[in-house]
Parts: sequence; structure tokens; C-alpha cells
Amino acid sequence: MTNTAAALLFWALASFGELTGPTAKLTIARLRYSGGGDWYNDPDVIPNLLAYIMEHTNIQTAEDEARVGIMDPKLFSYPILYMTGHGNITFSEEEARRLRNYLVHGGFLYADDDYGMDEAFRREMKKVFPDKELVELPFDYGLFHCHYDFPEGAPKVHEHHPGPPRTYGIFHDGRLVVLYTYNSNVSDGWTPSHNDPPEVREKALRFGVNIVVWALMQ
Repeated sequence: MTNTAAALLFWALASFGELTGPTAKLTIARLRYSGGGDWYNDPDVIPNLLAYIMEHTNIQTAEDEARVGIMDPKLFSYPILYMTGHGNITFSEEEARRLRNYLVHGGFLYADDDYGMDEAFRREMKKVFPDKELVELPFDYGLFHCHYDFPEGAPKVHEHHPGPPRTYGIFHDGRLVVLYTYNSNVSDGWTPSHNDPPEVREKALRFGVNIVVWALMQ
């Protein structure tokens, strides 16, 4: 699977204009957004995930994240966007149209609720895809099994609400274009700053690998 993912990474980065030499290196772009939410939360999570991917797969990665706004000319240079936060999010109508354009033309967005952004995220995604719903992914969906096996779905890293973690998606023409984890906080497990047990961090990082591999495989 790692060889397949590496080959698809080369194709994906070439398609998104990120190839500048003979070796493709994956960079995940953190999405800056308006509204007051802390889009910049936990700045080391993406570098840590990229390092883990580099160590445990054949995918070549950059050392750091990129940071882009929706209207940034470089948005379409990145095959994977990441967003998180604890509070409000707002997209202008122009931003919503541009994000939709990015997603329907091959882009992928992973959003992780760090407790407090659920209502705003769902509201703003309705601007992006008025005709689509966030649907809960069944446990047999390929993302949960494409590299590491997660028979019960996303791991629960931090307890924010009662009940199990939830994983939602938005699909366009059969392709998952938006992945949203709720009551899971997977990306908090990508940083040592929260002092999570090693086995919790390992599950979180492994799930991060699955997210990236699935985004590139589609």
C-alpha cells in the first residue's frame, strides 16, 4: 500500500503544481479562516504527522506545514488542507465558492473539531456545498482500513462530549472531498504537548497516516 500511495502522491503533487524536482514531497496546508476561531492552534501537529508519515511509509514529506487562506493564489498548489480550532468560522460567499472549486477539482479538506467549532463548521460548509450533507462514515469505509486498521472508526483522543467519536464526510462524484472528525480530536494526538499516553498518540498518528493515504488514493 505504501508504494501505491507514494506513486499516487507523485501524481497528486504533479497535478497540484507542487513538483519542483525529481522527488515529490508532501506538504499539508493549514487553512487560515476568519471569524475569530484559533485556526493556528497546536502549530506542531502537522510537522509531527509529516515526520511520522516519512518514517512509517514510502511517502516523502516536507518538514513543515504550509499556511494558506482560501483566497491565497497558492491554494490550488496543495492537495490536502487541514483546519481546526475551538470557535467561530466564517467564509464569505466568494471564499465558499473558491473552496468548493478547490474541492471539486481534486482537493481534500480534513477538519478536526478541537471542541467548539462544530456548529460554525457545519454552517459554513453549507455555504460551500448547499446541496450536500455531512454523512457519517460507516466502519467498513476504506479510509479506516487503507493502511492501518481501525475497525471501530476514528480513535478517541480527548473526551469533549459523551459518546463515541464520530467521523463525517462530504462526497463529490463518489470521492470524499471533506473529512470531519468530531468528539475525537485526532490531531491533538499528533503533538506531545497534551501529554497523552504513548498508545493514544500512536493511534492518532496512525489514523493521520490513513487520512493522508486515503486522500491520495482516491
